[in-house]
Amino acid sequence: MANKDSYSIKVSADDASLWKVNPPLLESLDMELTERCNNNCIHCYINLPTDDLNAKKKELSTEEIQAILQEAVSLGCLTVRFTGGEPLLREDFEDLYSFARKLGLRVALFTNATLITAALAKVFVRTPPLMPIEITLYGMTRNSYETITRVPGSFKAAWRGINLLLEYQVPFVVTGVLLPPNREEIEEFESWATTIPWMYTAPSYSILFDLRARRDSKQKNQLIKGLRLTPEDAVAFLSRKQEKYLQEMREFCVKFTRPQGNNIFSCGAGIRGGCVDAYGYFQPCMLLRHPDTVYDLKKGSLKDALKNFFPKIRNIKTKNTDYLNRCARCVLQGLCEQCPARSWMEHGTLDTPVEYQCEIAHAQATALGLLEEGERAWEIKNWKERIRNFSGGTPTYEKKKPCKNQVMQEG
Repeated sequence: MANKDSYSIKVSADDASLWKVNPPLLESLDMELTERCNNNCIHCYINLPTDDLNAKKKELSTEEIQAILQEAVSLGCLTVRFTGGEPLLREDFEDLYSFARKLGLRVALFTNATLITAALAKVFVRTPPLMPIEITLYGMTRNSYETITRVPGSFKAAWRGINLLLEYQVPFVVTGVLLPPNREEIEEFESWATTIPWMYTAPSYSILFDLRARRDSKQKNQLIKGLRLTPEDAVAFLSRKQEKYLQEMREFCVKFTRPQGNNIFSCGAGIRGGCVDAYGYFQPCMLLRHPDTVYDLKKGSLKDALKNFFPKIRNIKTKNTDYLNRCARCVLQGLCEQCPARSWMEHGTLDTPVEYQCEIAHAQATALGLLEEGERAWEIKNWKERIRNFSGGTPTYEKKKPCKNQVMQEG
């Protein structure tokens, strides 16, 4: 607040925004530097072998990635997330990282930590990424970890990388995956996570595993399906901390639980963000690789995709009778992870209902008391009253629900 003679006004940071008047065309950008990975995780929806020379040959060059980053900054982008595969497999990773930071970008790095060296840790000290590195940890023992990664020595390599970050005081956080080999280690994992100086909340977990995003292996898809939790087990895991879970669900449901009609997009995919894959295709999100929804940056630009291509994609309406009779009328839109990306991965379409996501949503709604046992959410008439009774407030109808992507948050 200022007096009448002041030339400046102080406002709360919570009430201020750089972009209130003219929001940027692009706020953040995901970049898959490679689909190759030095691990071979049993649940992975994307990985290719390290020595896949055909994939490596097709990957964007250093110069092509730098040009994309430059355009991103010109469109207002403030954050880039480098992911993969394993992004540290790129021989030019340090050059790309330094280039992004010189552009003023905050860098989020998703890694398995196995390729972190003392030299790289020193780079992060010299030029901080400005965001904690995110490491997925697959187990607290060599047996559980390497049963999941299927790579001998990966457990030791991951802990070497983690300990280097701790030694050099490079901020990082950890996420987990809930799989048969490590299910008995969750308490140990969470207890250890509290010792990480930069972990201010409990770890998040991947628990509802997505199928192969490129629809490239029926065999791998069958393996992934076999690793998924049952709806009942998923709800039991998510609601372990009952009071916190209920509070979060009350806040979430009052904002996002409602029928969505014949729109197939209910998230923010393609709105001021997106994902550039390893080969130069711009996608509304990391999971959506349907050929009709990807934009070739070698023939265009981020700006054209965001202004002209993605809006058309987001306006696609469904004509699928099954979707119209179920998903379009279902009040659990907020709880359900049904989306075009998952329809693509499961069925090769954009709007075929995914039964597993439906079962998870109904199990959650039943456990929360929004549904009676055996009720189907698309048949409910008094859904507003039920949400009001559960949440203690009138539904507010937020325009887009947060996309959990491949991570189901817990804690």
